Amino acid sequence: MRRPYRFTAISLLILATAACTSLGVVSAWLNDQVAFSAPQLQRQLDTRFPRTFATLGGLVQVTLDDPRLSIPRGEHRLRLDFDVAIGGLADGGPGHLALASGLRYDAATRSLHLQDPELLEFDLPGANRWLSGGARGVVNSLLAEYARNEPVYRLDDDLLAKLPTGKHIGDVEIIDGRVVVRLER
Repeated sequence: MRRPYRFTAISLLILATAACTSLGVVSAWLNDQVAFSAPQLQRQLDTRFPRTFATLGGLVQVTLDDPRLSIPRGEHRLRLDFDVAIGGLADGGPGHLALASGLRYDAATRSLHLQDPELLEFDLPGANRWLSGGARGVVNSLLAEYARNEPVYRLDDDLLAKLPTGKHIGDVEIIDGRVVVRLER
């Protein structure tokens, strides 16, 4: 006699959990926005690095590793730090680069991409002052290409499938330490 009750209780628990999960996705869009935290974006970045990019016709290899994303308090741009190594340009060890950037939504990739990234710090050990200037140009070129082509965060298909009828993703803002994606008609 206990088995039917146990089966019923387990079934109800599973259904309630599934309903709550779906409700969370739907309720996110009810306010015509959804917000993401820095740790949510960081988890996706962690799965895609290290990355090596060829630039200057393949003469220079730039490797970005160990991305560290943060949203500084009071700022409207995120900060992204990387370990960087440049092969073919400098003989030093890995360096460091930091950038600040807004975010934009790209419908083709269904993702958030960097918008107007600005190089904040660039330190490449073993590079003299002249070489560092040339390396900075390579990194700026790489950042522009990365912003165009590489997502920082890919929106979940389930979340996008539950967009309210007649609405699409509009502005992306960084507010109060969170990334806010707004809907518009």
